[in-house]
Amino acid sequence: MSRRRLRNSDASISLTPMIDVMTVLLAVFMVTTPMMTTGIDLNLPRAGHSALSGNDHAIQISVDSAGRYYVGQSQLSLNDVVKRVVAMRGENSQLTIMINGDTKADYGAVMAVMGKLKDAGFQRVGLRTQLDD
Repeated sequence: MSRRRLRNSDASISLTPMIDVMTVLLAVFMVTTPMMTTGIDLNLPRAGHSALSGNDHAIQISVDSAGRYYVGQSQLSLNDVVKRVVAMRGENSQLTIMINGDTKADYGAVMAVMGKLKDAGFQRVGLRTQLDD
């Protein structure tokens, strides 16, 4: 009669692969986030001598004169803009979003994206302008 020996298995979890994956994700986000702050060429409205220029870490959403929406340089529909920004938000609930509306952009298009972002839970949404000469 043979007896089977029960082995004591090591039930510990190795965290090294998880840390490696998180490090790669962090590096990818650190590299791609500055690319999202670049945008398309717009003729921004003038608003006196104290313009709202936004900070360098804000996500830039642009609305051109034809009413098309851009995140960075990617043209998207209004719903896709909101989905992309929500995905970029991640754990940062204090993320700042600057909307760059062309001078000839439809007011309704600019306010539509602002309203959708507010509905999605973003509290820090601003409009970018340029200085008066």
